Amino acid sequence: MQTAPARLWDFARNPKGLKLIRYTAVSAISALISILILTFVYGVLRLWTEVWSTLFSNVMAGFPSYFLNRRWVWGKSGRSHIWRELLPFWVMSLTGIGFALFTASLAHNYAVNHDLHHLARTALVVGANVAAFGIVWLLKFMILNRLFAQIADAEVGEDVGGAVGEEV
Repeated sequence: MQTAPARLWDFARNPKGLKLIRYTAVSAISALISILILTFVYGVLRLWTEVWSTLFSNVMAGFPSYFLNRRWVWGKSGRSHIWRELLPFWVMSLTGIGFALFTASLAHNYAVNHDLHHLARTALVVGANVAAFGIVWLLKFMILNRLFAQIADAEVGEDVGGAVGEEV
């Protein structure tokens, strides 16, 4: 019977485990980017309201998230396919961002009703943003995993079909 660390080590060495670890790392990187941008544009510069600042920071974090997930997690290279990769990724991202905007709106209402100072408001908005994306994290992984696996299968089928067709 293996110990928990040994089972975790075995999991991390298999392809599915490594993919989940990389996805988690990309999520942490994009969350950090989002938090830094949100803290800067809302907390420091005070450019926009909680909701607009949340929208901007999450859209900006979506770009490195897409490229890191595509290349490092799912091993895709070359040009992105608009309908099979970009559109589904951004639909899911915008759904998560919509949920983050909802939580930012709740944070705003709470801050106004409780007369919180700007530093407390900033912490509340950042916390709401992290909570929103934490909730949708696993669902997004399952969808992206299926999406990129189907694309890889389709590309292998196209390659095989092309080679067979050329030989005939």
